[in-house]
Amino acid sequence: MPVPVDQLSDPTVRAFVTAVNAGDRAAFDALLAPGATMSDDGTSRDVRDWTEREIFSSGGHMDVTSESDDGLALVVDYRNDTWGTMRTAWRFATDTAKITHFETGQA
Repeated sequence: MPVPVDQLSDPTVRAFVTAVNAGDRAAFDALLAPGATMSDDGTSRDVRDWTEREIFSSGGHMDVTSESDDGLALVVDYRNDTWGTMRTAWRFATDTAKITHFETGQA
C-alpha cells in the first residue's frame, strides 16, 4: 500500500515527490540546490536532461511504498509513459531545504 505523500517525513523529499507527481517543473527546479547532481543506476546523469526525459515529458509518477533514513531514502513504484511501472530506490542528500544530490535505480 502506498505511503501518502503528505505523510513523508522529510519536507524537501515530500516536496520533490509532490512536484514530480504534479508534473510541476518550476516547483521541482526550485527544490534543487545550485549545482545539484544525480545518478541513475550508479551512472552520473545531467539533471535537466534526465528529468525532462524520465519525468516531465513522459508523465513520471511516484507511488512511495516505504521510506527510511529519516525520509531521505524511498522505495517507489515509479511509472512513466516510456518504461511503464518499475520498483525503484531513491536516495537524497539535502542542505538547507534544497536537494544537492539524488540517485535512483532499480530496487
